[in-house]
Amino acid sequence: MTTDHRPGRLNLNAFLMSTGHHEASWRLPESAPDAVSTNIAYLQRLAQIAESGKLDSIFFADGPGLQSDVGRRPAGSLDPLIVLTAIAGVTERIGLIATASTTYNSPYNLARRFASIDHVSGGRAGWNVVTTAGPDIARNFGLDEQPAHAARYERAAEFLEVAFKLWDSWEDDAILADKAAGVWADATKIHRPEHAGKHFSVHGALTTPRSPQARPLVVQAGSSDDGKDLAARYAEAVFTAHQTLGDAQAFYADLKARAAAVGRDPETVRILPGIVPVIGATEEEALAKERELDELIVPEYARAQLAKTLRLAPEDLPLDRELPADLPSEDEIEGAKSRYTLIVSLARREGLTVRQLIGRLGGGRGHRTFAGTPEQVADALQQWYDAEAADGFNIMPAVLPSGLEQFVDQVLPILRERGLFRTEYEGTTLREHYGLARPANLHTLAALGAHV
Repeated sequence: MTTDHRPGRLNLNAFLMSTGHHEASWRLPESAPDAVSTNIAYLQRLAQIAESGKLDSIFFADGPGLQSDVGRRPAGSLDPLIVLTAIAGVTERIGLIATASTTYNSPYNLARRFASIDHVSGGRAGWNVVTTAGPDIARNFGLDEQPAHAARYERAAEFLEVAFKLWDSWEDDAILADKAAGVWADATKIHRPEHAGKHFSVHGALTTPRSPQARPLVVQAGSSDDGKDLAARYAEAVFTAHQTLGDAQAFYADLKARAAAVGRDPETVRILPGIVPVIGATEEEALAKERELDELIVPEYARAQLAKTLRLAPEDLPLDRELPADLPSEDEIEGAKSRYTLIVSLARREGLTVRQLIGRLGGGRGHRTFAGTPEQVADALQQWYDAEAADGFNIMPAVLPSGLEQFVDQVLPILRERGLFRTEYEGTTLREHYGLARPANLHTLAALGAHV
């Protein structure tokens, strides 16, 4: 197989989730389900494994509410921004990405926290921007219902505009530290956003000076039309889920075109589909591992979760029948629209029963699962890269830590032999890992323009 014409190499992010992405991973003898969600030493060790493979970044998902059925799999987690701060102290180069909601946060506080992590880590912070669906979460914040899908994305766009203004409120050379003159900073280079919009009113400059990356890498993960428009305008990396090469290619072409339409270079938007690799010395061994995990799924728990996603009652989903014919359309869904459509399309396309669909979703909640040898996993990644379906991948080990160790030790050497992945880190910041420039300060640009 040969690489395509695009510059650079694969971007690889490790999506770290408790005992692994397969919902039954906690039942394996090797897992420690009573400790991983809040065991910072365990999370630090996972980050160090990923860094030993020279991966671009690690990522922690998050939501401000306990959504998982605690009877189904390990639940509960630490605030990921605090986790990233603890990991920053035991790693040196790997990027640190966390999810934070624009629906249930304020721009000033969140911009300050991410700028702080960027300083603490030496320029390795990334923000996965989400709008957060779910009526249960809304009720955690005093709302009777979740805000409508379009309204959440409208708020997210303004949230990002405010955050960018805050991160630019200090120019890079604002701090003078001139002891002789008694001048610590040039006050003319610190700017108040003075933002007054539909959703936010933010007056003052950030308390945090401009960080090593200027602002964190902006990641986005929604694949609805509203999500893709937001990504095209603001995102520098996009986490997405696809089951087929054709769907991934269509998404890739669409998002790159949307980015170009708003005046951005499409190459500055890196698209990373999720993949759940199950690795074995032989294909038979890998498939046996996958079967072992699938057989540990508790059907009634999984059916309840599927029913919640489909906005149905569990009794409406007999395990050995296909999905009902009269499901809601995507337009009627106010939550995770793109994931809803992916799940329904998968079931319809392959004629899956509810029991079979539960098995297919158990590994990665709609992300592509792939069982094979290290060579076959490398082939699968390269095929999508060569076919312009991906710029890289969100690696989602089915079982942790073993799945991450196998990917680092067995798959990465093959990708390196093919010239598809780095041997050593070439930069120190997350933006450098992704091949992206440090953003210029808008106030500095304006001043330069005034003197031309």
